[in-house]
Amino acid sequence: MNNLKKIAFLLSILIFTSAVVSCGDDSGASGTGHMYNAPLQGNPESLDPQFADDPSSNTVIKNLYSGLMQIDSSGNVVCCNAENYTVSDNGTIYTFKLKEDNFWFFDENDDDVITEDEYFPVTAKDYVFALQRVLDPKMQSPYAKDFMCIMGASSVIYNGSPVTSAEIYAPDDYTLMIVLENPNTEFLSLMASAASYPCNEEFFNNTKGRYGLDDRSVMSNGAFYVRKWFYDPYGNNNILYMKRNDANWSETFDINPSFLSFNIEKNEDAVRDLFKKDEIECFTTLNSNLYNSGKYSITGISAATLGIVFNQDDKYFSNGNMRKAMALSVDRDSLQQDSNGDFQTAYGIIPPAVKLHGRSYRELVSERQFTSYNEEEALNCYETAKKELKVTSLEPVNILVNAEYAGSGCLNDVIGKWQELFGFHISIEDVMADEFYQRISEGDYSIALYPVKGTSAVGRSVIQQFENISCLKNTLSDGKISAKLMSCSSVNELIESYTSAENQIIDSYWFIPLFYKNSYFIAYKENEQIFYDPFTGAVDYRLALNYD
Repeated sequence: MNNLKKIAFLLSILIFTSAVVSCGDDSGASGTGHMYNAPLQGNPESLDPQFADDPSSNTVIKNLYSGLMQIDSSGNVVCCNAENYTVSDNGTIYTFKLKEDNFWFFDENDDDVITEDEYFPVTAKDYVFALQRVLDPKMQSPYAKDFMCIMGASSVIYNGSPVTSAEIYAPDDYTLMIVLENPNTEFLSLMASAASYPCNEEFFNNTKGRYGLDDRSVMSNGAFYVRKWFYDPYGNNNILYMKRNDANWSETFDINPSFLSFNIEKNEDAVRDLFKKDEIECFTTLNSNLYNSGKYSITGISAATLGIVFNQDDKYFSNGNMRKAMALSVDRDSLQQDSNGDFQTAYGIIPPAVKLHGRSYRELVSERQFTSYNEEEALNCYETAKKELKVTSLEPVNILVNAEYAGSGCLNDVIGKWQELFGFHISIEDVMADEFYQRISEGDYSIALYPVKGTSAVGRSVIQQFENISCLKNTLSDGKISAKLMSCSSVNELIESYTSAENQIIDSYWFIPLFYKNSYFIAYKENEQIFYDPFTGAVDYRLALNYD
């Protein structure tokens, strides 16, 4: 699409949107009715919420669909399309009563006019079908294991049982019942995830395998619908336009913007250039030091844990006493902090952004209990390791660092102490993200500073990384830890299980936590109520206000 075509298309949208605004939106003092210009870094891989897992897809999906539950700005799980829910006395049967005013909308005529034959109610069967798709092995959903807490789900995933054997039922159009294997105090958080968003079986089948792959193979039950999606990997002016879904706009379902206009860019440099030119109003990044907090609204969220990992096949660091020596010699109390708060010293594994019933997990569980600094014991372990390895000293070692997450300066204090105590030379090799992960997968490293981040704001998602990622395996003595976290019947039991998992990881000495790392959302100050999820990368514009 060339610039003239893009301008003509925008003008046609503007004409229609202006008519809508004049019929009820107060786009001045109230901040509503704004048309947001925002970026997507990379073309969405799919708009199928049961399958997509990249940040661009997650952003569009967040604004395109809505689920039974949602997580509010305080981190609490609250009803969205559910009127209410009940839980059986034994904690294993969840019954959701659906609101009757949530609708699917598909603009059949592509004319931005909602007619009676273009929208229809979302029913409980749409949620049943969505969850069955997640569990179906043919689907290869990355979220399948998250839902193994459902009775019969493991048999579907591992034994090839029909998806209908998973105990997910729709007794009537507005009642959904789900039976769990065991009580799961975080099940409602799971039902707030995108993987739990509804999917209409008839529409899905009519897309003939194209579901989520273009603007005519998706329909909306959320705040916006996809008006246009154009992407040419060899061209420019790649765009994705979303229009407010007036079928779901009501007093109980606020949608503040009228329109979302996404520029699809190939990398963050291109996104930053658009922001500098005032062509977009906000973006997400791992690095905020180029931006003035006096001019911009900058929100930092500590969602990743940076820690030292060792190559499990390395001739030196496969030795437990060697790893223990290096872990015990890290004095976190003396680690130099950066001036802009980009890093916080990490004593534990689970970062502060992980929430438990609306509170940061790190507020509930003190990480000081994990402190293990002891120079004398570190030296003893080092001498024991040398004897076991039958060496008198270690050869020079490189630490591989993902430059996207951190610079070499953050390791100066740690390396200085290691060289002072143990006498071998350590240098840092900064590489770009693609090379970093390729070398990790190929085992082409001895030590690395590895960023661990969950796929959602629950602790289980973080712990799962230590079971699924090759360089983090062997940190947990029981490979079924994350499954145990799905069967905690109380908050106290869950906290105990998380703390136990953190202790196991730290005591294995395969991962030495050093820092919690911020992710950032940067916007012009006239924008409010835009919510960023650093775990999925999704930006939620549904309640966004603009006072320009």
